[in-house]
Amino acid sequence: MPINETLSRYSDWSYTTATAIYVLALLFFLVEQSFGAKGRQAAERQKQRVRELAGAGGPSVTEDVIPPAAPSARQGRAERIGRMGASLMVLGVVLHFSAIVLRGFATHRAPWGNMYEYGMAVTFVAAVTWLVVIRKFPVRHLSGFMLLPVVILMFVNGTLLYTIAAPVQPALQSYWLVIHVSAAVIASGVFMVPGVASVLYLFRSAHDKNPAKFPRMGPKLPEAAVLDRIAYRMTIIAFPIFTFGVLCGAVWAEAAWGRFWGWDPKETCAFVAWVFYAAYLHSRATAGWRGTRAAVINVVGFAAMVFNLFFINLVTTGLHSYAGLG
Repeated sequence: MPINETLSRYSDWSYTTATAIYVLALLFFLVEQSFGAKGRQAAERQKQRVRELAGAGGPSVTEDVIPPAAPSARQGRAERIGRMGASLMVLGVVLHFSAIVLRGFATHRAPWGNMYEYGMAVTFVAAVTWLVVIRKFPVRHLSGFMLLPVVILMFVNGTLLYTIAAPVQPALQSYWLVIHVSAAVIASGVFMVPGVASVLYLFRSAHDKNPAKFPRMGPKLPEAAVLDRIAYRMTIIAFPIFTFGVLCGAVWAEAAWGRFWGWDPKETCAFVAWVFYAAYLHSRATAGWRGTRAAVINVVGFAAMVFNLFFINLVTTGLHSYAGLG
């Protein structure tokens, strides 16, 4: 069927508008992070904890018994700006979803048949996952840290990796495109959240051990246990989906190329990322490897996913080369 150029153009406009709205929401979230009450209260709790530890050896005061100071007018405005940022992010997600749906209708296929479409879908899943997280945890003021990589990826995706709407190559004209690639999209998008949370955990943990490190950023982050919990729960959700996607890819490879596994660069890198995430879940469940070491493993796993997405697709050659810019 011919490509619907009108729907394709509307998809591009929706994508560009969603990116611009995410940028605006990012600025709002940065204001909340800098001046909002949550960051200030976290800093006050940290100062109080340091004073307790420097005392005569009495028990340290926990965060639950330290009364937060009344927010100032500026901090109240920052909280409202943060709520506005969340509303803008919801609007951006709606437009982002519209861009994906319109692209699918324009091409009459699953809208993740090339790098541009794949990146568009992954960033959408990441944004939706973060909206779920800020509903479950009081970490809305950290949304700027999450939106920053999303905005960067969307900008690179919409400029350097943009591909006009077109039918996919014959090798991709299979129902496995929907099953295998959609699983990879969902897992990759969800993995962005624990990746960012683990990075922030490392900052917070380093500050807790030595308050002289990251004196401005560290105290405004949530407790390390909260960031660890977010990273762990999101990884638990994403890992089985990722495993399912890898297994489906092996089945598709057998149908298309006559073998389940051929150590193609993309297959190999996906397997390496899978090993790191499996090691993270194992280390997180083992008392001796919780905390910083587990967070480092999670960050390395996320780095392997990013490496697989960009370097493997754009630099190396292999059986998955058709998934690049064409």
